[in-house]
Amino acid sequence: MSGTLDKLKLSLSRTKDSILGRITRVVKRRRIDDDLLEEIEQILIEADVGVKATTRLIDRIRETAKERNLSEGADVVTLLKDEIATILIKEDGQLFSDEDIKPVVWIITGVNGVGKTTTIGKLATQFAGEGKKVIIGACDTFRAAAIDQIAIWAERSGVDIIRSQEGADPAAVAFDAASAAKAREADILLLDTAGRLHTKSNLMEELKKVRRVVQKAAPEATIYSKLIIDGNTGQNALAQTSVFMEAIGCDGLIITKLDGTAKGGVVIAVAEELGVQVDFIGLGEGIDDLQRFDSREFAEALFT
Repeated sequence: MSGTLDKLKLSLSRTKDSILGRITRVVKRRRIDDDLLEEIEQILIEADVGVKATTRLIDRIRETAKERNLSEGADVVTLLKDEIATILIKEDGQLFSDEDIKPVVWIITGVNGVGKTTTIGKLATQFAGEGKKVIIGACDTFRAAAIDQIAIWAERSGVDIIRSQEGADPAAVAFDAASAAKAREADILLLDTAGRLHTKSNLMEELKKVRRVVQKAAPEATIYSKLIIDGNTGQNALAQTSVFMEAIGCDGLIITKLDGTAKGGVVIAVAEELGVQVDFIGLGEGIDDLQRFDSREFAEALFT
């Protein structure tokens, strides 16, 4: 068993118990019938799997049990694992494409407190460790000490940083960072943006401006919008993702703080309801605790 899978299993232990643990307890010595499926449905919804994904899972369990002539409640666990894996696997995707034109720009967005700055530092460390030339753009000019915090990460990662003063126009910093990334022939530009409530339309408009100026400074560059979601958010993650998708697009999710939460089922909800791929998951504070999302390992960790 790989070390990453061990770490994933440990980190998802509370989510696993909220799904597999509860379901295992209710299926003991039971037959597959409507009452049992209703109980399982309630467990899945309470575990933040989402209404749409839960409905699909229950329908498929009912159909498959009938097709295979399965009647024992314990068979539900295997059916559920297979169906959850199917939902997740269809959303696996590459981080980069052969068609990308450098510098590849990741505009990192999210609400307050999801861990954007720390995550960007970890991404910079990983990408630099793979031999890529990375530049960080410190566009979070509002939060106190945000610029200093991301500068420490840049130094630790051995990558360049483009920064300005606190209170500067974030779009101006983004323009300078994109211009520098183009001139220095960087592989990746990571733009740290200020946390913003998805309900604040003026702040969402600011993100659109950041994207526009990046396109102006580096018109040939490939631009991705990456949204960071706190794993403790639960179903509110769906609303956040939808609003950010509408405002600036969403080419991938990074779900942080999955260690210790019972709400990891939201990964399934996002995959089923929004069709957005999960790129990375955060399983702790360490630099190596930001892991590339692997749908098969995720499903395996939930059910073994």
